[in-house]
Amino acid sequence: MCEECLGKSIPWPSVKKACYRNSRAASAAVAIMLSVHRALGTWGRSVSRFIALTEFARDRFIVGGLPAEKISVKSNFVYPDAGIGSGGGNYALFVGRLAEEKGIDTLLAAWNRLSIKPRLKIIGDGPLAPEVAAAAATHPEIEWLGSRSMEEVSRAMDEASVLILPSTWYEGFPLVVAEAFAAGLLIIASRIGGVADVVSDGNTGWLVSPGDPDELGNAVSRAFSHREELQAMRLQARAEFGRKYTAEANYARIMTIYAAAIESCLRPVQLCQSPAI
Repeated sequence: MCEECLGKSIPWPSVKKACYRNSRAASAAVAIMLSVHRALGTWGRSVSRFIALTEFARDRFIVGGLPAEKISVKSNFVYPDAGIGSGGGNYALFVGRLAEEKGIDTLLAAWNRLSIKPRLKIIGDGPLAPEVAAAAATHPEIEWLGSRSMEEVSRAMDEASVLILPSTWYEGFPLVVAEAFAAGLLIIASRIGGVADVVSDGNTGWLVSPGDPDELGNAVSRAFSHREELQAMRLQARAEFGRKYTAEANYARIMTIYAAAIESCLRPVQLCQSPAI
């Protein structure tokens, strides 16, 4: 994962690599805009509160130059809450874009190496769709469902035994994480970025090294061979949802952030008022 621009007053590596829209000209425009506003202190003077989805993201924003005292953390949430699923489908589930950064190649490699292969359902589409289609045609335990509606994804989560997030880049806070916890679905995720903040290793899922099909395969085997542990973790995942990812929890958090933002806006006015006579 590239962090070459972090801590630089002018993010010139982004221009060299054409990071924005694969265009050096567009990247240069964004780099100049960021540099000018950093020099003017816009982020500290004109913004009352920033919201990051995870503690990991907050840390990266601080390294990037945003004022730490103005960054609050508020995750995504799920509404309405359909309740915990049955988990009776006896399959693993992947939901996401079929792209290299999502680790789909690591997922397929892990299934190739498993001696006992559980069923795997893959929901999504993207540039690596041909590879997924070929794997599904070769391995009867792999089923590619293509793009599906939110309702169909929710039903798949209700029945799944485990959700797999093998990303190799920094995720923000994929909504599928909160949706999985709502269904009581534990998660096997890469130990990278914001998701590693959210999935508690050994409690609501397992964390594995990104890009390592052997480690991913070992976690999958453990999930399907330790049923009692799996069921206990399902309850912990659901409890985590109740604590952090309901609409009620989200409302309470956002109102706290709004209150802090309002207070910071009023404080300069209060300081400038003349004392009462």
